[in-house]
Amino acid sequence: MKDILNRLINQEKITKEEAKNVLVNISNGKYNNNQIAAFLTVYMMRSISVEELDGFREALLDLCLKVDLSNFNTIDLCGTGGDGKDTFNISTLSSFITAGAGVKVAKHGNYGVSSSCGSSNVLEFLGVNFTNEESKLQRSIDEAGICILHAPLFHPAMKNVAPIRRELGVKTFFNMLGPMVNPSFPQNQMVGVFSLELARLYGYLYQNTDKNYAILHDLAGYDEISLTGNTKVITNKIDKIFKPADLNLKTHSANEIKGGLTVKDSAKIFINILSGNGTKAQNNVVCANAGLAIATVNNLSHQEGFALAKKSLIDKNALNSLNKLLELT
Repeated sequence: MKDILNRLINQEKITKEEAKNVLVNISNGKYNNNQIAAFLTVYMMRSISVEELDGFREALLDLCLKVDLSNFNTIDLCGTGGDGKDTFNISTLSSFITAGAGVKVAKHGNYGVSSSCGSSNVLEFLGVNFTNEESKLQRSIDEAGICILHAPLFHPAMKNVAPIRRELGVKTFFNMLGPMVNPSFPQNQMVGVFSLELARLYGYLYQNTDKNYAILHDLAGYDEISLTGNTKVITNKIDKIFKPADLNLKTHSANEIKGGLTVKDSAKIFINILSGNGTKAQNNVVCANAGLAIATVNNLSHQEGFALAKKSLIDKNALNSLNKLLELT
């Protein structure tokens, strides 16, 4: 580790194999907490390379507890977090709207580290019990249209890192990895990232896979479509700038999509939106994100996906998906 740290501090790159080995060694408890914290800190201060990111990703996928959902054509809607914007749980709400539109969702998520309320925080508060039992997850996605893959249950290798990440309380390269290491290996992926540089890195990695994907970075700094301005969207077919006007929408202010200060507040916003009591801004934002996910799986235009997302929300299909998930878990 000492040699690796010295090289990284000197702005040198490490190889894919070296990156992979570091994560394997972390999982095997070969480094102390100070060494791990130093390693995480270095990557807050310098850019990550495609090779390094690929090595970290490959290590986590090799080490994870895999779950077979291959009978379903699934998508994961997952943001990296770390954008510092403290929005409400947009990607999680969008996941239920997507499920309500008939698209199967394998939602990978975790507790908030650099934010006050991650997807797992709000879902747990609402009564979702997390599991890694394959049969239960398969039944959940079959009947509710969605299953929840709570990251710590599938990535035991990261038990040595979790407390350090919590104590640091800021984004690390594990934020970059989260959307890439879904243990069910979904056929489709919608990823929101916190920087334009990371969007390009994801694009390089995903273009060498057989996934349908949509990678997005809101140019105002969000890791999701915020409708406060324009968004960079990279898919396996296009590379473009999305504008709210593309969906005949006006821009919203940042304050209109702020999240709650507590998990309880966040859960209240969550239920209000699914129950049809969301504000226009909240509804438009979740449907814009869900619409892109629906379009990615079904090979539709974003406009067509947006219309299906609005129908899922208005007809309470998204709420029914949540209620069915709660019933099953």
